[in-house]
Amino acid sequence: MPGGDAYLRTKETIEANQLHTVCQEASCPNIGECWARGTATIMILGDVCTRSCGFCNVKTGRPPMTDLDEPRRVANALSGTDLQHIVITSVDRDDLPDGGAAIWAETIERVHHACPGMTVEVLTGDFQGDLDALQLVMDAKPEILAHNVETVPRMHPAVRPQARYERSLQVLTHIHEGGLVAKTSLMVGIGERDDELEATIHDIADVSSTDILTIGQYLQPTRNHLPIHRWVPPSTFDHWKQVGLHAGFRVVESGPLVRSSYHADAQARLAEVSTGLAGPPTSMPN
Repeated sequence: MPGGDAYLRTKETIEANQLHTVCQEASCPNIGECWARGTATIMILGDVCTRSCGFCNVKTGRPPMTDLDEPRRVANALSGTDLQHIVITSVDRDDLPDGGAAIWAETIERVHHACPGMTVEVLTGDFQGDLDALQLVMDAKPEILAHNVETVPRMHPAVRPQARYERSLQVLTHIHEGGLVAKTSLMVGIGERDDELEATIHDIADVSSTDILTIGQYLQPTRNHLPIHRWVPPSTFDHWKQVGLHAGFRVVESGPLVRSSYHADAQARLAEVSTGLAGPPTSMPN
């Protein structure tokens, strides 16, 4: 169960800066371990998502007014930590013309300015296929840019009804071609077959040349979400790790409780990711 001094310090930092985390909003099973290590995945652009994915426990609906002060608070919170690597994600904001890309870019830039020794990993949506919006995020130079495919093509209508498999591959390809470290994640046990999963792993590697892959067991957050189709044993996760490495991924994290940002700092080290900044920007608005 979550608890202990380190867990409480992480919780207090998040609450003091009025931040959201995917750890809380998505009911992540690893919250006790990660917060006790002083790590959390910050979630920006509010806590209400415009999409309704069949696996996700984040609230869905019409988001309130965008909080323009959020980038400053995120950077302020992180500047008071000793973290070397941070993961930032967001809800999907299809209600905004740029999908929230400008807020994304400002958040990354402010964190780089406030924490020049920290590597920044961001997990974004697909921006409805708007590559100009994606490029705005890329131009802020996060050290890792992740976008999750989540499942095999056949399962997308149920798992990600407002997303498209081919669109996600296009996003990952654009990230790779832009010279950034690309990362994606897959769930298992949500209805896919083993042959479909293996084909998807190879498809992602071949089409988009993605660097980092994580694979984890789907857990049903509530009875209103998609049911668990099967429990995948640890030995099978070990097999999928080897499949991913042989397909060409540089780093593969595969296990029952693995999530996209689980042990992300260790993955960054394995991928030999380091901050590309020679020093902090000369100026940043207050």
